[in-house]
Amino acid sequence: MAKGWVFSALLVVFLVLVCPSEAFYLPGSYMHTYRQREEIWAKVNSLTSIETELPFSYYSLPYCRPKDGIKKSAENLGELLMGDQIDNSPYRFRINVNESLYLCTTNPLDEGDVKLLKQRSRDLYQVNMILDNLPVRRFTEQNGVTIQWTGYPIGYTPEGTSDFYIINHLKFKVLVHKYEGSKVRVVGTGEGMEVISEADSDAKSGFEIVGFEVVPCSVKRDPEAMSKLTMYDKVDSVNCPLELEKSQLIREKEKISFTYEVEFVNSDIRWPSRWDAYLKMEGAKIHWFSIMNSLMVILFLAGIVFVIFLRTVRRDLTRYEELDKESQAQMNEELSGWKLVVGDVFREPTSSKLLCVMIGDGVQILGMAIVTILFAAFGFMSPASRGMLLTGMIVLYMLLGVVAGYAAVRLWRTVKGTSEGWRSVSWSTACFFPGIVFIVLTVLNFMLWARNSTGALPISLFFGLLSLWFCISVSLTLLGGFFGTRAEPIEFPVRTNQIPREIPTKKYSWLFIFGAGTLPFGTLFIELFFILSSIWLGRFYYVFGFLLVVLLLLVVVCAEVSVVLTYMHLCSEDWRWWWKAFFASGTVALYVFLYSINYLVFDLRSLSGPVSAMLYIGYSFIVSLAIMLATGTVGFLTSFSFVHYLFSSVKID
Repeated sequence: MAKGWVFSALLVVFLVLVCPSEAFYLPGSYMHTYRQREEIWAKVNSLTSIETELPFSYYSLPYCRPKDGIKKSAENLGELLMGDQIDNSPYRFRINVNESLYLCTTNPLDEGDVKLLKQRSRDLYQVNMILDNLPVRRFTEQNGVTIQWTGYPIGYTPEGTSDFYIINHLKFKVLVHKYEGSKVRVVGTGEGMEVISEADSDAKSGFEIVGFEVVPCSVKRDPEAMSKLTMYDKVDSVNCPLELEKSQLIREKEKISFTYEVEFVNSDIRWPSRWDAYLKMEGAKIHWFSIMNSLMVILFLAGIVFVIFLRTVRRDLTRYEELDKESQAQMNEELSGWKLVVGDVFREPTSSKLLCVMIGDGVQILGMAIVTILFAAFGFMSPASRGMLLTGMIVLYMLLGVVAGYAAVRLWRTVKGTSEGWRSVSWSTACFFPGIVFIVLTVLNFMLWARNSTGALPISLFFGLLSLWFCISVSLTLLGGFFGTRAEPIEFPVRTNQIPREIPTKKYSWLFIFGAGTLPFGTLFIELFFILSSIWLGRFYYVFGFLLVVLLLLVVVCAEVSVVLTYMHLCSEDWRWWWKAFFASGTVALYVFLYSINYLVFDLRSLSGPVSAMLYIGYSFIVSLAIMLATGTVGFLTSFSFVHYLFSSVKID
């Protein structure tokens, strides 16, 4: 009974976090049709820029406001963490009605308004508008190539002049598809199945919005004539672009009139395919090249592991088993290589508690990454559900606290031989990675607060996240730790000597460890470029199938690299393999962080300001730390299994 209540509570938490608003969407599962002349209003998201990465509220600028006031849309946890602030707007659309309308005329701009508009235009801020959950698109021509953007600029500066012009007229094109409805349809609902007959199909038919495009332009209008109009009065249509003398300058005491046009165009695009234009990614051959490159690395390392197992280890074990007892005793006196550390190979490592904690957190992060990418690859996390991917990752991370506590405490029992201190290990596991993330985000949040950015987390959300972490993640980690105390510890196949064996002096040992990280990094650096571009350049990333394959290849490479280096250290009579096995694959995070800095310097040269750079570095550090824990865990667990198998295959007294 208690287990049922716990499961129900966790399910409720998941649904509340992921689906608090209408944003939940599975491709093709929900469709909204509109009747002829039915009114629908666009929404506006936070202003964003690839130069500063600091989002700001749309209404922080002197734009027209809705008649009924500003109303915020419901936002899920992921949207709040990403700095999204979706508000209503005065832009009204009437289905299949082409019109050109007046919105408002601002008061004369003061010095503060002019300074703010110029600064936002200089920093290349974009207005992000949404209609029926579709972001607005615009197209530009560069070197004969058509480039697609989401959003439109606040203003611009023509070449050869220092003047700033504001975008105050928008030409919208709304693509609609007429949905007729079939004679008999079966529709799944939350409670069962519903059959819609032919008589009902007319009521269900209408127009689907399948595209939303804009052509922004600047138009200078007579403020006195415009002030006599009221919102949604008709105005003359405009052909964009216009000459500079007919465009609206940004300067003090200037009144700016905002207008817009709407054109509805019939389209053959169906509802399930309306996001294809946003998610289409170029460079599929590059993704395949990345995968083939990774496969070559895997085959190379697999060959080395094959040689180690079949030609070296198995040969030694076979020779040893074929000898009689007298010959075995004589051979024991002539042992060399990995056989010499048989009495020390399972000696407790230094900082064993920290190792257990990091392994527990690594299992938790790796499980979260695999499950999230798997769900995304099968289409359960559509970009139409803003923030759902991040929300799902947080929820999965909290729920996998059980696995983290179990893995950390069971390893602790294996190393120590007792369950004493398991609560401390569980608490440390629950606090280690989240604590570092919390400290970094708090510092970054103070910077965002100082800039009045919508990316700053409200204090209520801070306490909400702390409550979720303490009530769910910590509790589940302690529960997993309790289960770990009940599990049988892993028995070592050989006894550990009381006196540690002296380790021969070896140069460049850690140099090999850090160099080994280049092999796993080679499997993911191409995909890493696309991920960084989608995050920092405002592009959509939706090739999760490729990402899933790359993740699996990364796991295999990390396992092989760690096994090879562990065997090399054992052969050099170095029994301190525990931490080296972890960092043999975990050092890939160092190269990920260095690559992120390289991307900042050479690909994000437009990023301006110390706050933006600190945000980038802070987020890159968090991601690199998570990668280190996940890949290090893969390497350690594989090496532990390899060493356990190796020394359980031979008995040396």
